[in-house]
Amino acid sequence: MIAAVTTVCLSCGILVGRAFFGDAKAILLAGAVGLGVGIVTLVLLRVWLAMEPERVAGGFIGLLCGSAAGALLLSGMPTFPNHPATAAAVYGLVMALLSLIGMQLGAAKATELRGLAQVKPNKEVQIAGILDTSVIIDGRIADVCETGFITGALIIPQFVLQELQAIADSSEPTRRTRGRRGLDILNKIKKQSYIKIIVDERDYQLTKEVDQKLIQMAKETGCPLITNDFNLNKVAEVHSIQVLNINSLATALKPIVLPGETMRVQIIKEGKEAGQGVAYLDDGTMVVVENGRRHMGKTLEVTVTSVLQTTAGRMIFASIRGIV
Repeated sequence: MIAAVTTVCLSCGILVGRAFFGDAKAILLAGAVGLGVGIVTLVLLRVWLAMEPERVAGGFIGLLCGSAAGALLLSGMPTFPNHPATAAAVYGLVMALLSLIGMQLGAAKATELRGLAQVKPNKEVQIAGILDTSVIIDGRIADVCETGFITGALIIPQFVLQELQAIADSSEPTRRTRGRRGLDILNKIKKQSYIKIIVDERDYQLTKEVDQKLIQMAKETGCPLITNDFNLNKVAEVHSIQVLNINSLATALKPIVLPGETMRVQIIKEGKEAGQGVAYLDDGTMVVVENGRRHMGKTLEVTVTSVLQTTAGRMIFASIRGIV
């Protein structure tokens, strides 16, 4: 393929040089120009073949519009009868510049127009957000949907479904179980009558990472990302994308505990510091009890001394008030 294109372009250049010029230097120069055109053509072919079909179509339409705009602009420009070479150079530069601009604009905007057509087919459809792989496997999104707090449609990108299927088909038992759980969660959400699932067929072939595809899709559609992936959350914030983090929601819904309040907990393991015991509330909040190590397995009535909020969650420090 490469040899054929370069050979054809080189031969065409030599033939043109022989037809219009007589000396050997002109023929060699025309052949070199033909070879350069062939190399540029191959580079452009590689770039365009890697693009999505809608970007290729958009670029072609933009190229036609740019060429038409160039022809319209040149029709009103003065001619250079005494300098035909200068006129040809100016006209060629204007046409090439406007055609290139039209091609780039058409290719850049084609994906956005398709995204608007797919995600928002009519004004009545309200989009709640785009689900990523981690939040589907986590499963809590199905419970949140069941409560009725999420209204509208949830977008499931096709590349997320493909990743879930790849995880479900994994030879590793743990990954296979996680993937099948994610597919079960999607079926559970789909059965809820007040939640609509939209499977978006778009893909970004030039982008390999699923997280980067999600970022690009959220930027194009303007829809928030629903995730519990810490790193994806931070990257989305850099791109000024709205993120609905399930972990943040769970933290916000935990009951507020103030110093001085009492509660009953069961010491289940040792703490990191000497003498400490660790208990957990029903929502998973860790309670560190001073001098609770010697009461392993017992239920204690403790008094809250302080509350520490960390990136991993909330930690409660307490002291023993009595043994229940």
